[in-house]
Amino acid sequence: MTDIQDEIRDLVTGRDVVLFMKGTPMMPQCGFSSVVARVLDHLQVEYDSVNVLERGDIREGIKTYSDWPTIPQLYVKGEFVGGCDIVKEMFQSGELQAYLKDKGVLA
Repeated sequence: MTDIQDEIRDLVTGRDVVLFMKGTPMMPQCGFSSVVARVLDHLQVEYDSVNVLERGDIREGIKTYSDWPTIPQLYVKGEFVGGCDIVKEMFQSGELQAYLKDKGVLA
């Protein structure tokens, strides 16, 4: 594994919920990142975010790490959940809430 892959692995396994996004939760820089951040905020989930616009190596490395070509990417307890469309669909169906409760990150 490369250094960046090790760093990404440490990020996603060292925190309960991590959102790789463009921008920050307070200042998203794309609509897709904004949607995922708003879903997590709505559910009152505590999460860490990584602004991929600040580091090109993370931006490209996360795509390799997950084998998923787009940003945002949501990880819970080290597990890749998905991008905007998947998170939104899971939220709308109630599956995300159940998943987050099962993982112990949603009251």
